[in-house]
Amino acid sequence: QVRLVESGGGLVQAGGSLGLSCAASGRSFSGHTVAWFRQAPGREREFVAGLSGRDSITYYTDSVKGRFTISRDNAKNSVYLQMNSLKPEDTAVYYCAAASGVYATRRESDYHYWGQGTQVTVSS
Repeated sequence: QVRLVESGGGLVQAGGSLGLSCAASGRSFSGHTVAWFRQAPGREREFVAGLSGRDSITYYTDSVKGRFTISRDNAKNSVYLQMNSLKPEDTAVYYCAAASGVYATRRESDYHYWGQGTQVTVSS
């Protein structure tokens, strides 16, 4: 059974930092595209950051560029999201996701494996 488990969420003041982790089990995602999405209350889930499997290119939604960094450790079958200079509008449930493919994509439908989500709350 494939599982993705996020950790590291919590409450932080605006301007602070948080690091999220996502540990995968059941299969290796080395070489596959991985990403983080988020869903704020009353809003649809949106793409945040991705890391392509084919050539390890990172890509971000505009609102987090320069503040968030996605990375992976294939030996640990894990994906990370370092979030700096957090803003209240970053408040959301954050989900890690893994695709079956290796190309960069922002489409939810391309990601077939999802974690249960971890809450990030940024206070003003």
